[in-house]
Amino acid sequence: MSMIDTVRSQMMEAMKSKDKERKDALSMLLSALKNKAIDKREDLTEGEEYEVVKREIRQTKETMESAPQDRTDIIEACKLRLAVYQEFAPEEMSPEEIRVQVKEVFETLGITEPSAKDKGKVMKELMPRVKGKADGSLVNQIVGEMLG
Repeated sequence: MSMIDTVRSQMMEAMKSKDKERKDALSMLLSALKNKAIDKREDLTEGEEYEVVKREIRQTKETMESAPQDRTDIIEACKLRLAVYQEFAPEEMSPEEIRVQVKEVFETLGITEPSAKDKGKVMKELMPRVKGKADGSLVNQIVGEMLG
């Protein structure tokens, strides 16, 4: 079952239980997922679905942070939306899991003595493995530490 189907069924349940805020958040997420699928002209992969969810989370956080402090209605709506989006977000990789992936990349590339000049090769091989599962800045930081 694709994420679009899951979101759609949960949106129907929210409508039946008259949970307007949840329905609205799910509707926005469903719309974003459908738009991405239309742009791509085919079904989304799991990674692409997670990218859409993460983008929606990031945009909602930005909206919440840029809202004036006295606009508690906007801030509360964003908090509710974030709670719903988190249900569909991928589980983030821990720093230890990222380190394991980096070590595997070292082995794949045959790097026995990692140095800073290997960073480009390592990142090129590593990013597709962790895309959508780990924060890019955290991955960059860990690779930097392990190459240093």
